[in-house]
Amino acid sequence: MTTDLAKDLRAIGLCASTEAIEALVAHGTKSRWSPAQVVEQIVSLERRERDARNLASRTKRATLGAMKPLDCFDWSFPRVIDRAGYEHLLLLGFVARKHNAIFRGPSGVGKSTLAQVLGQCALENGKSVCFTTLNSALADLLKQESLPAVERRLKRYTTPDVLILDELGYLPCDARSGDLLYSIISRRHERASTVITTNLPYKEWGTIFPGAACVGALVDRFTQHCHTFNIEGESWRQRKEPDPTRPAANASTTKKPRVK
Repeated sequence: MTTDLAKDLRAIGLCASTEAIEALVAHGTKSRWSPAQVVEQIVSLERRERDARNLASRTKRATLGAMKPLDCFDWSFPRVIDRAGYEHLLLLGFVARKHNAIFRGPSGVGKSTLAQVLGQCALENGKSVCFTTLNSALADLLKQESLPAVERRLKRYTTPDVLILDELGYLPCDARSGDLLYSIISRRHERASTVITTNLPYKEWGTIFPGAACVGALVDRFTQHCHTFNIEGESWRQRKEPDPTRPAANASTTKKPRVK
């Protein structure tokens, strides 16, 4: 009887597994739940299953990649970083207001990690996210063979609630790339949030897109509602670590001078 009920519920579109439905109904029968309680629990089970599938689907589309959890981030390593400001950003109020954010600093200070964690937080709160390096996004658009194809592909970058463009300034682009980035920023302006990581101040963005007349307008739109996080410090990847082949000095291995 329970198996037939589970199959019937699956047949009309429930996502929860047959095993999960059977276990819930069996528990409800043993606990003498009322019919209303059984229905409520099935609805709750189905909601959790759909939320989990929705998150898995959005996570796959987000392409955040591998990242370190925030509790592994060494806040003491950078010389300058606004931890309180970042933690406030994780509340996602800026996403609700359709504002932007920028993480600016030299290579290796954690800009990408902080942006990825922010994207994961947005995913877990029901938002759609797209993470990509700037050059990958531009290359994706430039390889489209027609204007209609470009317009269709642009939706990948203009529709998410949060778009994260990583590594602006690390590789040179051309004027057409600048025009495409302007199209993304202008279409998202006051409609969705964009997060950028970069090693450059705004005044040097023009050097990345030589000949592009739109850079000034691009910066103007992006910075109108933007939370800026400047990070200063040395590269985490270049930090000095103890040599694992060298034994550590301790009381048992360190020779003491002889007393004459």
